[in-house]
Amino acid sequence: MLQTFDERNRTLIVNINGALVHRDQARISPFDSVVQGGDGVWEGLRLYQGRIFKLIEHLDRLRGSAKALAFTDIPSHDTIIHELRRTLEANEMTDGVHIRLTLTRGEKVTSGMDPRLNQFGPTLIILPEFKPPVYTKGGLRFITSSVRRFPPDCLDPKIHHNNLLQSILAKIEANVAGCDSALMLDKQGFIAEANGTHVFIVEGETIVTSHTDACPEGITRATVLNLCQRHSIAYDVRRLSLTEAYRADEMFCTGTMGELAGVLELDGRIIGDGTVGSMTQRMSALYQQETAEQGYAVFEGGGKG
Repeated sequence: MLQTFDERNRTLIVNINGALVHRDQARISPFDSVVQGGDGVWEGLRLYQGRIFKLIEHLDRLRGSAKALAFTDIPSHDTIIHELRRTLEANEMTDGVHIRLTLTRGEKVTSGMDPRLNQFGPTLIILPEFKPPVYTKGGLRFITSSVRRFPPDCLDPKIHHNNLLQSILAKIEANVAGCDSALMLDKQGFIAEANGTHVFIVEGETIVTSHTDACPEGITRATVLNLCQRHSIAYDVRRLSLTEAYRADEMFCTGTMGELAGVLELDGRIIGDGTVGSMTQRMSALYQQETAEQGYAVFEGGGKG
């Protein structure tokens, strides 16, 4: 599924280290670490009626990833929230917005991968766009990718870093197959996640998802599990094989950009009865209610929700 362009985004104002500039004038130095080696961390945020859902959790993950990469200077939550507010106000944005928040190690004095060459502090990039959830509620088609997710002893997936080549290669396979997304396995052949989302299956009345050994600690994933706890919905977190997905009653994926979306087909196998199931619909409704009622009000006087 190819995202369509929203004409309102043609005049976007982007924030780069506090400078608010038109998207066509936005510039990053060729000496920046994210250009030189993908050396940066990022978060995807969504704005609902003036509130950013799970903002503090996202900023905590951003900071944790930057600490794991030994960034020497990490902006405070208050600093980032201030810049988010400035950027959204400059674009007159209050709802239906996805924000790409990126923090790089910063500009280097000369080319090279040695972090000691970084002597100017980090680069903070805030890119907001008018963008609805990217996945259709009518259901998705998945294939299983040949690209495996790294285990922690190769590259710890708990670092939410900018090097997305594994995901991009998997997405290429999905595109070639005419599918919406690609399921990715770990080195042992168990389900890790999809190329851009976490994955859940439904067995009877129980929701099941994989451990985060070979995938990021998803914030939408955690929200779904929390909703299960609060609404007395049975759930399990364990290793999942492809066969368990093939024979599942339902399957759905989760992520900030796409929220919750049902998966109707995997590797040519129809999941369940080939429609978005009742449990998926229920969890989607609970998630939408959560985003409508919760979130950090980024504008002055709105409270934290």
